[in-house]
Amino acid sequence: MAAARAAAAVDAYQHNTLIRAAADHRSLLLAFRAMLREGVAADHFTFPFALKALAQAHHRSPPPCAAAPATATTTLGCLHAQMVKSGHGANVYAASALVHAYVSRADAASARAVFDAARHRNVVTWTAMIAGHAAAGEAREAVALFREAVARGQEVNGITVAQVMGACAQSRDLESGRWVHATLRRWGVEPILLDVALATAVLHMYASCGGLDAAFEVFDKMPRRNEVSWNAMAEVCSRHGRQDKVLEVFPGMHSVGMKPDKVTWLSILRACTSKGAAGLGQGVHAYMEKTIGHRHVAVCTSLMDMYSKIGNARSALQIFQCLKRKDLMAWTSMIIGLAKHGHGKDAVQLFNQMQHGGVVPDHVAFVGVLTACSHAGMVDEARKYFDSMWNHYGIRPTIKHYGCMIDLFSRAGRLAEAEGMMQMMPIQPSVTMWGSMMNGCKVHGRADIAERVGRQVAELNPQFGAIYVIMSNIYAEIVLPSVQLLTLYVAWKERGTVEPANELYSGNGEQYRNTRYRSTKRELV
Repeated sequence: MAAARAAAAVDAYQHNTLIRAAADHRSLLLAFRAMLREGVAADHFTFPFALKALAQAHHRSPPPCAAAPATATTTLGCLHAQMVKSGHGANVYAASALVHAYVSRADAASARAVFDAARHRNVVTWTAMIAGHAAAGEAREAVALFREAVARGQEVNGITVAQVMGACAQSRDLESGRWVHATLRRWGVEPILLDVALATAVLHMYASCGGLDAAFEVFDKMPRRNEVSWNAMAEVCSRHGRQDKVLEVFPGMHSVGMKPDKVTWLSILRACTSKGAAGLGQGVHAYMEKTIGHRHVAVCTSLMDMYSKIGNARSALQIFQCLKRKDLMAWTSMIIGLAKHGHGKDAVQLFNQMQHGGVVPDHVAFVGVLTACSHAGMVDEARKYFDSMWNHYGIRPTIKHYGCMIDLFSRAGRLAEAEGMMQMMPIQPSVTMWGSMMNGCKVHGRADIAERVGRQVAELNPQFGAIYVIMSNIYAEIVLPSVQLLTLYVAWKERGTVEPANELYSGNGEQYRNTRYRSTKRELV
């Protein structure tokens, strides 16, 4: 009898080894089926090994099977059924592994069902379920489960605390986050001093919940900091508009001999752009040239954006040309940068290069090229790009694209086309569109269109006084008869939308024509 048990144990060990080494759900299922076919009973190691291997599997291709093809989900269901059937469902290690396996498959509901049915739970079981709720976006359930664990006197570890801190950050639950922190302190544990990863989780929680001062305090008390800690602090400051603090990250890391990574550079460059810190930005650029060069496309794109926004399109273009690999964001950033600085034709040429290179533009890239056409007066080219959005790429134009076209037509004096597009577009025209149209009428002396457009605006939004102001000034500049101008003024005055910027005298028409009106609604002064 003893010899038979020993032989069975050896057989189980061999099969468990094969199951543990499974690279994907296909090989795992084959190994488990082979074990059953040979009549080898699963022991208390089998299911934890199998479930852990399944959770860690990276390949998801279904195995060849004469019956219904198995997937990782069906393999998990098979293991779950066999575990219950063989009586191993009560094993705490198997139950914990099953919860973790369901969580790894983003099935928080099944994981919770297993968790609730488990007779015994350990710290791994609780942590896996808390992590499952947090990963599924159920932050409040994760926090509630942690509170239940504490109430039951359940032991927790650093991973548990990190997960619940992440859940508090996700739900912006500052009260629960403070409670978790205070609970640990009551237990004689200060997470800030215990572990750098745990301290970073606490910092992230306070920052996400709006406790900026508490986040600063946590960061200052940390005895050790890694790249994640510094980056978390930079993100905190950036999110709360404290760009001055973000700019302290780079010298702070440098002083302790720590090298910034991609995330750090992005935070610092965004801060330089926001603060207009050209000198520091150029210094950061020089340091990057000596260390990472142009390896990271996202960092170089952020650097290009910084130079473009401080008016140095030439430096942005030099960085762009140094990129060995250019993604859509890099192309788009450069196109918009050139367009905003009066290099419309260069921006259009760059857009054409992007298309010829096989990069498919998105809606932002089209905003860039339409803006470039508007600034360069390239009406026909803009019309071609606008039509190609839907015809070639299936991109439905938004109000920004229509706004670019209205502005372009108005600048070029093609006011009839602008008016026609505004009438045909499926979107309600914006204030900016009306303003572009009216300014175009003013520049090109089209009072007839201005009056027609003005009446439409008056019907749609009678309280929008800025349009009345522009119309009155257009009429004054084209020497509208004084009686007619006075009639218009009286009508608008009755609406309570405009008042004269200076006294309106009775007298000759020249005085009326020189009168400028302002909006009582403060849309335009």
